[in-house]
Amino acid sequence: MSADTRKLPTGFGRLWSAQTISSLGDGVTHAALPLLALTLTRDPMALAVVTAAGTLPWLLFGVLGGALVDRWDRRHTMWVTDAARALLLAIPAAAAALDVLSIPLLAVVAFLLGVGGLFFDTAATAYLPDLLDRKPVLLERANSRLRGAQTAMSGFVGPPAGSALLALGRAVPLLADAVSFALSALLVRSLPAVPRPATPARESLLRQARAGASYVFRDRVLLGLALRPAVGNIAFVAIETVLALFAHDRLGIDTYGFGLLLTAEATGGLLGAGIASTLGRRLGTGTALTVTAAVEGLAILGLAAAPNPYVAGLALAVCGAGMGATMVLAPSLRQAIVPAHLMGRVASTSRMLAMCAAPLGAFLGGWLASAFDVRTPLYTAAGLLLTMTAVTASMTSNRRVEAALLAATPAGGPDQPEAEDRVREVAPTLA
Repeated sequence: MSADTRKLPTGFGRLWSAQTISSLGDGVTHAALPLLALTLTRDPMALAVVTAAGTLPWLLFGVLGGALVDRWDRRHTMWVTDAARALLLAIPAAAAALDVLSIPLLAVVAFLLGVGGLFFDTAATAYLPDLLDRKPVLLERANSRLRGAQTAMSGFVGPPAGSALLALGRAVPLLADAVSFALSALLVRSLPAVPRPATPARESLLRQARAGASYVFRDRVLLGLALRPAVGNIAFVAIETVLALFAHDRLGIDTYGFGLLLTAEATGGLLGAGIASTLGRRLGTGTALTVTAAVEGLAILGLAAAPNPYVAGLALAVCGAGMGATMVLAPSLRQAIVPAHLMGRVASTSRMLAMCAAPLGAFLGGWLASAFDVRTPLYTAAGLLLTMTAVTASMTSNRRVEAALLAATPAGGPDQPEAEDRVREVAPTLA
């Protein structure tokens, strides 16, 4: 394969910069928001409401949102959404400055931010394969860089910064995230335009949405890729709901230490994103996805049993490594095998399954902590992750991945040699 086919286009640098800046702001808010909520209430169920609100838009509008993205200009959708989120964050920032912040207001803002995230994430997922001409090798490289930057900013740099900014005032971290969205919107607006896939002019939005959803459920590889984050979100959101409380009450971690705990997870995630391609080549993408899922479950089991902050930090780092590798390999595979005109709908359907599971995880975590013990949600999450790993292993096996990649490229087409190279990389154990 020539070097030219492996070179990322200039426009990718701007997309990477936009998402890196936005991820830094997200990391600030990720640490600050639960701490802000803790200043308002100690009720685990109230904390669960705020966590669940951000995921509800995917439950209500997920598949329809993907159908709209397949109709709209994807670059335009991204920058308008980021600009709207920048303005939205001014509301809780003002409320915090005026000392009128409340749990209901945080929940409403989280819901509206979730609506914005639905459209931006779906549009970005659909835009990337068009920008890279749907080349599997470029997609994996690009997703590795995007995931690495997202992990570094949202987990490694952002959380300690969020904890530190919160000490300056409750409005400060929210304003910082608003600025990041504004800068991201400016960068995204400068991205090159890509052709919009043609869709049947007379087909209804609902019919198009159903077509995207049925495509996922009929394909075992895509269904396996979708089920992992769906079950995983139940587990991880249950953990997220009680993590601040667990860290404070069981591990004796203060506000700044909580940011460092999240940084440990991000450090592992950065490593996982960096080695994802190597794992895929050595084990095959299907086997690599199964191994990383098992690592996540075992790491959460270690977190639940952690006797001190150091063991907890190590467990989160190992879990982050598994997640980082998974979130490079799985999206790259999906983007390589899904037709362009269905990309928005398939991406939103897969994400909707994951995000619809998140409210269940939030309330499950809150209920288990209230009814039993703050460690119980963690043990339950570990069991769910390990069960999911066993169930989906055969759905995304190396053999199924090979068949999907070969089917995605027309026989004798211009990209067929590259597709065959990629098959050898993702399924090296096959004859």
